[in-house]
Amino acid sequence: MKKLFLALMMLLPMAAMAQAKFGHVNTQEIIQLMPEFTTARNEIEALTKQYEADLKLMQDELQKKGEAFEKEQATLPDNIKQRRQQELQDMYQKIQQSYQDNQQALQQAQSEKMQAITTKMLDAIKTVGTEGGFIYIMEMGSGIPFINTTLSTDVTAQVKAKLGLK
Repeated sequence: MKKLFLALMMLLPMAAMAQAKFGHVNTQEIIQLMPEFTTARNEIEALTKQYEADLKLMQDELQKKGEAFEKEQATLPDNIKQRRQQELQDMYQKIQQSYQDNQQALQQAQSEKMQAITTKMLDAIKTVGTEGGFIYIMEMGSGIPFINTTLSTDVTAQVKAKLGLK
């Protein structure tokens, strides 16, 4: 009797697992289709171009002043020569600082935009998971070594539908 009871107790979790639903999703495919992603990418590209144009103007100005200084350097008194050299050095440092500031601003903007996109997608995945009775939905591209797609349901299309994507 004890053996029968133990056997039933061991089979009960297996029966529950047999009815468990697992899913997988390709989030990269979904993100690429989201209009918010395209908009964010375009805004980041425009911001990048603006920063590059601003830096180019600063570099051109530095180059012009450097060339002018080179031409008249021999005729300048030492105190003016030193002041101009310091001005050129200050301009160079300002360009370097602007570049670093621009890189940080781009990273911040990209992070903020992607956070909103990711949150929207994750909310859709949670909704699909809850509505479909899934225990777990795994990311296909996350480096997981193996997902048995015959035992797991691909919910990518369902998540796309929740987001209104085709």
